[in-house]
Amino acid sequence: MPIIQVKNLSKIFGKNAKKATKLLDEGYSKDEILEKTGNTVGVNRASFDVEEGEIFVIMGLSGSGKSTLVRLINRLIEPTEGSVLIDGDDLAKVDSKTLRNVRREKLSMVFQRFALFPHRTILENAEFGLEVQGLDKEKRKNKAQESLEMVGLGQNINHFPRQLSGGMQQRVGLARALANDPEVLLMDEAFSALDPLIRKEMQDELLELQVTMKKTILFITHDLDEALRIGDRIALMKDGRIVQIGTPEEILVNPANEYVEKFVEDVDRSKILSAENVMKRPETVDIEKHGPRTALERMRKEGLSSIYVTDAKRNLYGYVTADDVSEATKQDVKELKSILRTDVPKVQKDTTMHDIFTIIHDAPVPVAVVEGEKLLGIIVRGTVIAALAGNEVNINGTDS
Repeated sequence: MPIIQVKNLSKIFGKNAKKATKLLDEGYSKDEILEKTGNTVGVNRASFDVEEGEIFVIMGLSGSGKSTLVRLINRLIEPTEGSVLIDGDDLAKVDSKTLRNVRREKLSMVFQRFALFPHRTILENAEFGLEVQGLDKEKRKNKAQESLEMVGLGQNINHFPRQLSGGMQQRVGLARALANDPEVLLMDEAFSALDPLIRKEMQDELLELQVTMKKTILFITHDLDEALRIGDRIALMKDGRIVQIGTPEEILVNPANEYVEKFVEDVDRSKILSAENVMKRPETVDIEKHGPRTALERMRKEGLSSIYVTDAKRNLYGYVTADDVSEATKQDVKELKSILRTDVPKVQKDTTMHDIFTIIHDAPVPVAVVEGEKLLGIIVRGTVIAALAGNEVNINGTDS
């Protein structure tokens, strides 16, 4: 079961919420409802699930409803209608005591502005959430110190916020959230106030931390590059509505409508699209069943100058060239092993095209996309060029 389930969640600001809700049902837009009722639609029937251990990014421009949505999830704002289930418990309906316990034990929030206490040391700031929970002083000190070590501030525990850079202060905010050991980490524009270089460092650090901590993270941002860089999946919002949910590749390759298409048109596709998105189904021969004559015939039929050699389970052994198999048939060679070449250019399926460029440029054969020893597909120069030009790419990695 998903750790977060959001179902038909809406928030309408103003005195005529019922009338505005009725207009939503009738298909009126956010602007039309504002004009007719004076009410503002903050969030319009949002529904999505977040899986355990996932970084789920909610993004959109200013006024799209993303920050309202995250505050509905931890009920800092009361919803007009809909449900927010955390581990199956509906936060929209629980009493105040239960809500406080959920916030203390299951949810932690990292804000855009660091929200540190200037008169407290870094360690004392990191301890704050545990102090509110009433945890023993020694235990909370140890937990806070562990979380500060995790974000690289173990040597700064006695410093005050004013002695730290912006990036370091945001690390304190992250450490404070992690000290509670929450199931869900809510990050509202957490890196937006940072300089671009420090922001990228924090993104890298979050991704590195996630490898070990495997938290469920709901990340709010207005920055598409940031969303594409860190998100496992992205929900793109406009006028309070979620207009598309998908992986970075799905949103980039298959935008749901013209708005999304415009949103992603200036993205550097080479840093987003991966080998899995541009690979083709490979022609292969079986090292255990086929010989040079079969390989030569297959290459003639498909118009290839080389072909990869696998076994029945698609474990990759190498490749043979047309010249080699042609010479082998003249010499009546029966097995492929004797002419097998093993200088195979390989990449993993999640390698970005940006990293594939240098490999494919000097590769004597199409680049092999592998998972372990298994051949998943091949990448040819023409496919890469087409993908970068914005032409349709099969998201499943096979020919249409």
